[in-house]
Amino acid sequence: MKHKYIIIVGCGRLGSILVNRFSLIGHSIVIIDNNPDSFESLSSDFSGFTIEGDATEISVLQKAKVDKADLFLAVTNNDNINLMVAQIARNIFRVPKVMARVYDPKREIVYKNMNISTICPIILSADEFIKQTEI
Repeated sequence: MKHKYIIIVGCGRLGSILVNRFSLIGHSIVIIDNNPDSFESLSSDFSGFTIEGDATEISVLQKAKVDKADLFLAVTNNDNINLMVAQIARNIFRVPKVMARVYDPKREIVYKNMNISTICPIILSADEFIKQTEI
């Protein structure tokens, strides 16, 4: 696997798991969150960088060197923030691969129309429940 420069916005449960796993694989990681306490969930093996700040601000993304990113993941618990930062990464900084978590399944089409790949926990959960109940 080729070494990647990855920026992740949101260091909650999902963000910290992603950061820790990508870091273990050996990718260069920058994690952005506006709550400094959120970084406490990062593994002691994490060798990337943390940035405390609002990722909707261009200056914060520039500090993270988003223009150099191979992959940008927006995984906060707020669909509006995820959409905004994903659009900025895609349209202003031309990050080649941009993905966002979206909670509201109805919003997923909006992201897809903007060429932003999505993961919707609600849809994934429903699919898995149906699969496991074999109805």
